[in-house]
Amino acid sequence: MEYSEKVMDHFANPRNVGIIEDANAVGEVGNAKCGDIMKMYMKINDDGMIEDIKFKTFGCGAAVATSSMATELVKGKTIEEALKLTNKAVAEALDGLPPVKMHCSVLAEEAIQAALTDYYTRKGLNPADYIKK
Repeated sequence: MEYSEKVMDHFANPRNVGIIEDANAVGEVGNAKCGDIMKMYMKINDDGMIEDIKFKTFGCGAAVATSSMATELVKGKTIEEALKLTNKAVAEALDGLPPVKMHCSVLAEEAIQAALTDYYTRKGLNPADYIKK
C-alpha cells in the first residue's frame, strides 16, 4: 500500500493531538469493522469560530493522518465552514489515500460533525436544524 508523503508526515507528526479539558464540543465516532475510534474536542467561541481543536485517535496510520489533517483544515474556521468539510477534501489535502483507507477520511468528517452536534445539543438547539446529512 502506497501512502503519500503528507499522509506519512501527519502520521509521524500528527498535529493537534490531545484533549481540551474545557471543550464545549466533543464527538466520538468509530468503525467497528476496522476498529478505528476518533474523538474530537473543540473550543468554539461566542462568534461560532473554532478557536482550538484536538483529537485522540485509536487506529491505523491513515486514521491518525486524516484526524490530524481534518483538525488543521477546520482550526480557526467558523462552524459553517467546518460543516462543509468533506471526507474527499481531507483525502485531497493529504494528496490522496489508498481506496481501502478512504473510510478513515469519512470517520474524520463524521467526528467533526459529531462534535458540532454535541455543541448544538449543549446550547439547547436541534442539531438537525444546522447539520445537513
